[in-house]
Amino acid sequence: MEYNPKPIDTSKISLPEPLIPLLEMLAESNHDVWGTARLAQGWTYGPERDDVHKRHPCLVAYRDLPETEKEYDRRTAVETLKAILALGYQILSPSVEGKGR
Repeated sequence: MEYNPKPIDTSKISLPEPLIPLLEMLAESNHDVWGTARLAQGWTYGPERDDVHKRHPCLVAYRDLPETEKEYDRRTAVETLKAILALGYQILSPSVEGKGR
């Protein structure tokens, strides 16, 4: 069977400035989910990637990642947020959502 990817079209979506802090939180969470899975599989930190010995240089806290690695996590988070908006959902900050209750 041929795989034909059909991602949600986010080309016309701009991420509003107030969502940037959420973007960074999601990027860090993406990294932590990845790291949790690797650690559960027996991977450990190593200065270079070594699939045989299950060592990876990115098994560090998000804040300690090189900027290039953070960008990978940010791209995933950006596309997720843009897809949510493209599907017509609204993302409200907790302070906005809580008003009037």
